[in-house]
Amino acid sequence: MVPEFERPLEGVLVLDFSQFLAGPVAAMRLADLGARVIKIERPVTGDIGRTLAFAGRSADGDTISFHAMNRNKEGMTADLKDPDDLRRVRELVARADVLIQNFRPGVMERIGLDWESVRALNPRLVYASATGYGEDGPWRDRPGQDLLAQSLSGLPWLSGSHDDPPVPVGLSIADHLTSCHLAEGVTALLYRRERTGAGGLVQTSLLEAMLDLQFELLSTRLNDAEVTVRRGGRYSAHAFLSAPYGTYPTADGYLAIAMNPVDRLGELLGLAELAALTDPQTWWDEQERIENILAAHLATRTTDEWLAVLDAADVWCAPVLTLDDLVEHEGFRAARMTQSIVRPAEVTADGRELRLATTRSPIRVDGRVLTSERPAPKLGEHNDAIRAEFFGDAADEAATA
Repeated sequence: MVPEFERPLEGVLVLDFSQFLAGPVAAMRLADLGARVIKIERPVTGDIGRTLAFAGRSADGDTISFHAMNRNKEGMTADLKDPDDLRRVRELVARADVLIQNFRPGVMERIGLDWESVRALNPRLVYASATGYGEDGPWRDRPGQDLLAQSLSGLPWLSGSHDDPPVPVGLSIADHLTSCHLAEGVTALLYRRERTGAGGLVQTSLLEAMLDLQFELLSTRLNDAEVTVRRGGRYSAHAFLSAPYGTYPTADGYLAIAMNPVDRLGELLGLAELAALTDPQTWWDEQERIENILAAHLATRTTDEWLAVLDAADVWCAPVLTLDDLVEHEGFRAARMTQSIVRPAEVTADGRELRLATTRSPIRVDGRVLTSERPAPKLGEHNDAIRAEFFGDAADEAATA
């Protein structure tokens, strides 16, 4: 008999006090692994992510991005400035396994829900805190936002050419990486708790995520003061890798070429000038000239024509897909990275079922893809059920959102 599949974090109760992206996505990652996540929001307005719309798109009163990053959670409202609500929340904290928050430093201390305060309530609690720039230092109180963290970390100077201004990553990369580190820290402390019985505190920040992302660059620079960022020409894709590393126009699109010997590439493409460059130092010294020769030549044929030549020779290369190309491609379908989430008709504003496509957890456990149709909660959707379960409140006494 095949045993019933059990997700690794089943039985773990997570309280998600966080807003918008890094914290909520960390909680969502834990939910995908089986944890029960209760999202706690302020009444009336809720998480700012409910109205801060990615690409301006919303559905059933919440942004598509909110649906995507808060799926698989229950929802409860609590005014943490109200003594009765705060009392209930503290009771809930006393029974939880994990608490996640991403307020600015000092906010949870003023409420009395900081680590030092709640560990007295629940010594087994794993407390996860994400900030913009850490709890100390000159940037401590700056707004913790993705673009700002990217900018302070120097990351935008790594993309683009030497003729370009700073080029930020066009996604919330600091938030997403912070969510991964936070979830990793939580799972590590849960494992430690199984051995020792004690909870613990895990902390990270957008800035630390951005610095960790640059560990190769920073490690090199910290050991050699002469190392600095020198972006290449218009086709270069990396400030610290030589030609031919870059993206090149073809007759109908773009082709990415990774680390490959320039002389071998020259032989394959019939470019004698490049075939003669057998000394790897010249791939640095003549980087822009090499890239310009490649660009002019690759523009004469289509991407598929070049892939037929280069793939056969095991050259590291790939087409540069647009978003439209990607979602229509068989490779995207083969990854099975999508799932549907469903907000039932009895919950939606118009009384019609809402079904949205989104991504799933990128982790597979025991060969299984982790999916769930459970949607993001409406604001205060589970107030009655949670208060009845944990506090014995009658449904008609529960506060509304």
